[in-house]
Amino acid sequence: MTSNQSLRVRKRLLGGRDASCAECPSNGIDLLACATILYSSEDSDHPIEHLFDGRSGRGATHWSSARESTAEEIVLEFDHPVHVTRVIFDAEERATERTQQVTMEFSSDGGKTYRGGFVQEYTFSPNGATYQREELSFNPRTVTHLRFIVTPNKGGAGRASLTSLRLFG
Repeated sequence: MTSNQSLRVRKRLLGGRDASCAECPSNGIDLLACATILYSSEDSDHPIEHLFDGRSGRGATHWSSARESTAEEIVLEFDHPVHVTRVIFDAEERATERTQQVTMEFSSDGGKTYRGGFVQEYTFSPNGATYQREELSFNPRTVTHLRFIVTPNKGGAGRASLTSLRLFG
């Protein structure tokens, strides 16, 4: 994607309000077509759109928080209930040693209540592990909202970041 191109992402800061869900090949859910993305923070150089631009792996574009040492939220608010069985996400950190934690919660009642889906953590080290990809399955659920809480560093400073996020039904 060049700097002149822009993804059509329906997004808004958490606390605000806005506007049919399609599936991609291999049952991948087309999040840009069927969900509004709510977020608590984004760095202007690494906006939330980068999380859904189809790029992943080392050196790919990524979303990053604008706030240091703050747990951030990303909420996928679906237009209609969606059946989800698998989540794939990845993250890269080449500069700072830190342990990032990603917690996923789901709602089936329009976001009134949430239940735990998974908690995943990984440690980055500039001289060791700098990239992590997670593929997590869980019991099939029909959801109206998915909430991801990204804690940048369980033991200190850092900024929450993810490279990509994909869902499958």
